[in-house]
Order: sequence, then C-alpha cells, then structure tokens
Amino acid sequence: MVIKVELQLMDSPLFWDMTKEEIDSCLACSRSEIIPYEKDQIIFSQHDKPHKLHVLLEGSVAICNDSVSGKRNIITSIDKAGELFGEVFLFLGKEGYDHYAQALGPSTVLLIPKEFLYHNCGENCDYHTKLISNLLTILAQKAYYLNRKLQIMSAGTLRQKVARVLLQHSDVDGQVSLPMNREEMADFLNVARPSLSRELMRMQKEGIITIHKKDIIINDKDAFQEIL
Repeated sequence: MVIKVELQLMDSPLFWDMTKEEIDSCLACSRSEIIPYEKDQIIFSQHDKPHKLHVLLEGSVAICNDSVSGKRNIITSIDKAGELFGEVFLFLGKEGYDHYAQALGPSTVLLIPKEFLYHNCGENCDYHTKLISNLLTILAQKAYYLNRKLQIMSAGTLRQKVARVLLQHSDVDGQVSLPMNREEMADFLNVARPSLSRELMRMQKEGIITIHKKDIIINDKDAFQEIL
C-alpha cells in the first residue's frame, strides 16, 4: 500500500521535487492516515474543526453546501489523485468549514495532521521543508486563480466576461488555449451554454475573433481591449 501511495503522490503539487523515499519519510514523520470512504460518505462536515490536510488518493470528492430547502449544491469536484481540498480552512482559525466534503464514489484520502504543516519537526529534514514550501506555493496559486476569476466575474456583461477569459488564456499572437471545453466555460461563467455559444458567434460575425472547431483566435487585441 505504501508503494502505491508514493506513486499516486509523485505527481501531486504538494510533493513536488520529492523522491519516493522522502514521501515515505514525510508520511511516517507526520503520522498521516489513509482513510477509505464509501460512496456518499461525508469526509468532513461544516461542524468539524479543521485539523487535517486532505489529499485525494483515489476516487472523487464533491465540495458542497445545502440550500435552505435541503438541496445539495456542488461547488466543485476533486477527482485527480494528489489533489488537495479543505486546506484553506486549516490556517483561518475558524471552528468549522464553510462547506462539507462528500465522496462521490468509493474513495481513499490521505490525512496529514495540521501540526506537521506549521513548523519543522526539529530534525531540519529536507523533505519537511519541501512539503511546507510546496503548500505555500499551492495556496499562492489558488489565491491568484481566485483573483483572476474575480476580475472576470466582476465584468458587467457576458461579452466582457468572455473577453477577459479569452485574453487571460491568449498568447502574443492572439491564439487562445483554454483549459476547458465550451460546457465547462459556461459553468465557469455561470451562464447557459447556448448563451455563451451565441455570444461567441456574434463576436466572430463582428470579426473580433475567429473560431475554427475548438480553436479561437483574437484578431485584434487592441480592439478586443475596448470591450473591457
């Protein structure tokens, strides 16, 4: 099981630049736990005190909250081995989570105690320093991502939102490389997919962009900036 866990974590940003031996030492030193969950089982609830870092090993997990009527709203899904969830709440000093985590299917999660992330163990272990440094990088990247999304969602019109997304993912030649398909982009912008498609078609008709299958090219970045 240890070997399998090491292989699953090799690509995790939390264990970046760490050898299998260092990962093994890290898990042992931190006294981490590997917990299996069944489908629909709650991993942590809103009333739980955050005291563990959660790392997905297998399966998929939904981060949710419930409406007043009791309907489950899925905020995001975690489905990549090595991905973290619930980590922000470890450092906020809050008594509980804003959301709850639920297994979408049979899943396995690595739990790393909060105390291990706050300070070095005293042995000046390189792997411990790497882990904390990697965690800081992950938190910084997530803050950067949320800031970029806030810039997009604060736009007044759908066209402005689309323009900001395309600009953020374009190179100097105007070639857009989106990390999401059309349906995912609609979800990201919180709009219906037909509405997004109609707006893209209007922008192409006006000569602002060119769409060829899955490729999008911004024809004139200066003119494109005027949309914003």
